[in-house]
Amino acid sequence: MNAIVSGDGGSHEAPTRAQAFRVWLRIGLLSFGGPAAQIALMHREVVDIKNWLSEKQFLNALSFCMLLPGPEAMQLATYAGWRLHGVSGGLIAGLLFVLPGAIVIFALALIYGLYGDVSLVSALFLGVKAAVIVIVIEALLKVSRRALHLTEHWVIAALAFVGIFFLALPFPLIIIAAAAFGFLRATAQAADEQPVRVKVSPLGSLGTAMIWLALWGAPMAALAVLDDNGLLLEIGIFFSKLAVVTFGGAYAVLAYLGQDVVVHFGWLTAGEMMDGLGLAETTPGPLILVNEFVGFLAAFRDGGIWYGLAGAVVTLWATFVPCFLWIFVGAPYIDWIGSQARLRGALTAITAAVVGVILNLSIWFALHVFFARVQLQDYGPLVLWRPELASLDWRVIALSLLSALLLFRFHWGVSRVLIVSSICGVLLTGLA
Repeated sequence: MNAIVSGDGGSHEAPTRAQAFRVWLRIGLLSFGGPAAQIALMHREVVDIKNWLSEKQFLNALSFCMLLPGPEAMQLATYAGWRLHGVSGGLIAGLLFVLPGAIVIFALALIYGLYGDVSLVSALFLGVKAAVIVIVIEALLKVSRRALHLTEHWVIAALAFVGIFFLALPFPLIIIAAAAFGFLRATAQAADEQPVRVKVSPLGSLGTAMIWLALWGAPMAALAVLDDNGLLLEIGIFFSKLAVVTFGGAYAVLAYLGQDVVVHFGWLTAGEMMDGLGLAETTPGPLILVNEFVGFLAAFRDGGIWYGLAGAVVTLWATFVPCFLWIFVGAPYIDWIGSQARLRGALTAITAAVVGVILNLSIWFALHVFFARVQLQDYGPLVLWRPELASLDWRVIALSLLSALLLFRFHWGVSRVLIVSSICGVLLTGLA
């Protein structure tokens, strides 16, 4: 086996593809709770346990992925896989991060399309969501300790949180502002003693981009000829456009989906959109799998189950192929970016802002798990999520306390905590 050289100069044996496959499959199966929880799980596995990436490499890659459109956690997994085993490793990691959740979402969307009821899913995943809250808190503490070294980093994180949670500022604006501050602030920093060389030429990067652009567009060209209905092509073009402009993950994508899917195309109602998001939140994989729910229902209602399956596949292709494009083109440059004083300063500031963004996602998720009813209210320029106190779910409190005890006191692994909490969740649901 080859040796992995970490960012701090240490090295150890790299895993085989089979070993990496098992770990990526485990991550894909356990990646509940949205990007904050998924980043937490990946950090625990890839940095803390396996030491496949150093802390610096992980945070630099996370900051880079935050600059890209699409699901940052899936892109981070793809980068880690690429770093271990090249393009094949990136494909393995990225696909295993997405496919388990995609299969579950397809099954649930089919049940929803046929019967309009997935209440059993809520009972099954009650304990999972409660455990995820604790896992996210643990990750937030770890990342903040390692990313916020200076007072200015704490200030950036706090401003990012206030901007996105209380002011609803656009996610790209927050990241760009943090990057600009870090870039300008770092002018006095010295360059790394050992400069990093980029091991790919600009022509090679262009060739990679052209290959993935062709892969992205080829099915759309085929649908233009083969799909007489025209709906699948419409779905593919719509989600391809969405893949380019949806910065900030699944929460940001809702603004685009709500207007076009509900109002313009009329594929779903607003209530069905929220049901789809709820399903994506309670199942493994990136939250942007809500796209698959939309693509399936739109095609299912037009042509039945098999047409719905085709709609789901087209949606997944249009949503996730661009993610591989961004990473396989940009990955060779991440270490080089981190070695340049000003660019490193920009990445460091973005990492600090990401802590604030993860805190925002954590609170958003916790509110919607602890309380059955939460409303977004405006107070002039301020916005605030307000839970209805009477809708507090005591079962989630009990399960979260149990998960915290198992994770922090007894240091159980994530999978054991999730299993125990989910079983207890089903039992409590039966008693309630």
